[in-house]
Amino acid sequence: MTSAREAEEGLVLPGARSGREPGRSLRPGPRRLSPEQVASRQRERLLDGVARTVAENGYAGARISDICREAGVTRPVFYELFSGKEDAVIAAYRGGTQQVVRAMQRAYDEAGGAADWPASVRAGLRVLLTLLTETPAFATMVVEIESVGPAGRRARAELLASFRRFFADAPPGPAWVARGELVDIVVGAVHAAVHRAVDEGRFADLPLLLDTLVHVVVTPFTRE
Repeated sequence: MTSAREAEEGLVLPGARSGREPGRSLRPGPRRLSPEQVASRQRERLLDGVARTVAENGYAGARISDICREAGVTRPVFYELFSGKEDAVIAAYRGGTQQVVRAMQRAYDEAGGAADWPASVRAGLRVLLTLLTETPAFATMVVEIESVGPAGRRARAELLASFRRFFADAPPGPAWVARGELVDIVVGAVHAAVHRAVDEGRFADLPLLLDTLVHVVVTPFTRE
């Protein structure tokens, strides 16, 4: 069975590192990197800068100059890669949440999937909570994405919809309940619990939610 740590292997969420860490800067002079590789590295540093700056100042208070300073990247380079602050924040949020969902899926599959749905749900949720605990700068974006406006709400809706995949193996549940609506309500409840803990700065408490969240997810589908 894949542990939370194994599922996270090789995964680096936006905000996990400083863009100014030694070894991440591009030194002047002849380069062996292609222009595409240079742009990719600059983009990664900026996404780290976005997450850290938003975590520190909130979306409204995050300035592009602060993001660039945190990333160790110039303002012209920022505008070569993003159209503005909203674009950069959405990119960091989408990129990070996609990584989280993939890690959850790996843990879920390794735990057995349909063969043991409750155990698989637990494995996926454990990875989610562990990743957010270990990367509080990115976890803060769970809250701050709401401040981005319509584009942020669309990105959040896309994330919540992506969690429906974990219910494909769930038991049918009560016949009188609309399954699709039940899934969305359960997903919303999990998101709300995580959102509240992050909003209150209780990052270290996130793993303590595991048993409760597993109960919230599993019970409606396994109880007659």
